[in-house]
Amino acid sequence: VQLVESGGGLVQAGGSLRLSCAASETILSIKSMHWYRQAPGKQRELVATITSSGSTVYADSLKGRFTISRDNAKNTVYLQMNSLKPEDTAVYYCNMATFFRDYWGQGTQVTVSS
Repeated sequence: VQLVESGGGLVQAGGSLRLSCAASETILSIKSMHWYRQAPGKQRELVATITSSGSTVYADSLKGRFTISRDNAKNTVYLQMNSLKPEDTAVYYCNMATFFRDYWGQGTQVTVSS
């Protein structure tokens, strides 16, 4: 199973991007889906989580600007990013967690210019 991310790119500060992450095959028993990001020289950080029941959790610094959503039927998770700032520049990774293992995407670059 592969997670295929899309939607990254270059955007000006204040702009928006929508990231998508789709599984190449059906993944059973997904507990939760997540978006992480890693900026140059920094550790990977958790951006947002959505559980199987639809509950969401966000990094405190991102609340109100980012929205995570999922389509269970398509094994797809989305990240809507609004009011982007230069400090949001990073490689964004999706993760799907089951009771047995985690699946990771290859990462998509998001660059926000000032």
